[in-house]
Amino acid sequence: SGGSHDFIKSYEDIETFKKACGTTSVMVGRAAMWNPSVLRKEGPLPLDDVIHAYIRYAVKYDNSQHNTKYCLCQMLRDQLESPLGKQLYACQSLEEISCNALGGEVFVQQTKKSISLRRADVLRGTPPSCATVAVMTKGVSRFAVPRFRREYPENVTPKAVVLEWCRHSKHGQPQYTTEQRSEDRFFRSVAVVAGKKYSTINWEKSKKLAEQAAAVVCVESLGLPSMKLTREGSKLSAVSNKRKRGADREQQGEEVAEVGQGAKETDVLRTPSARALDEGE
Repeated sequence: SGGSHDFIKSYEDIETFKKACGTTSVMVGRAAMWNPSVLRKEGPLPLDDVIHAYIRYAVKYDNSQHNTKYCLCQMLRDQLESPLGKQLYACQSLEEISCNALGGEVFVQQTKKSISLRRADVLRGTPPSCATVAVMTKGVSRFAVPRFRREYPENVTPKAVVLEWCRHSKHGQPQYTTEQRSEDRFFRSVAVVAGKKYSTINWEKSKKLAEQAAAVVCVESLGLPSMKLTREGSKLSAVSNKRKRGADREQQGEEVAEVGQGAKETDVLRTPSARALDEGE
């Protein structure tokens, strides 16, 4: 695809570029990344229309926020300093991207509801062996962990949740061991927490992701507060920040209780372990 970004501005240019290269086909890289509508036989669309359509598809199919943001920044290129570019660059969630670019809060809420209903229908028809049912293998609790990365804010990882729980429960430091599969160089980790072992059925592309996936299994198995994304942020982050500020125990208990109340208002599932964290045990 060398040179395609300099020459290709429309579908007709692709044919011309192919003939100039003397090939039967060409791979269009940067030109398609900067404006996917160059692949449209009827002609390219205005970039604003492409961006808006892309965001709607990203919301509809629940695309990753990081991937969506990256693709939009590639489309904007030299317009990143524009008001729209600055807004998109500052967004931290798919909902923010949609609302800032489209003003589509109603569309986002309706789509999320639709996705939730479809997911519930799929799960109802999923055999227990395919769902998150733990399987004991040589003393290790395992189950599949699909797409966990988007569920946590950047500053709170599953490993951080496990570590915080160990500190509250007076357990030792969590330990992680990782193996690499030779045929494809994928990784799988085992987390040892409070004398028990947790791991996943699936393999990950990196050691870092493998350790986080093992931590997710531990979080789910122990019924810990998942600290998944909410508008108010995670309770774990709030607890950690209070520790750093050196707040006294009474003040810390009051503030964590307030965060816990805020979590209730955002429908965060509270478990006995979550209540123990909030009470500062």
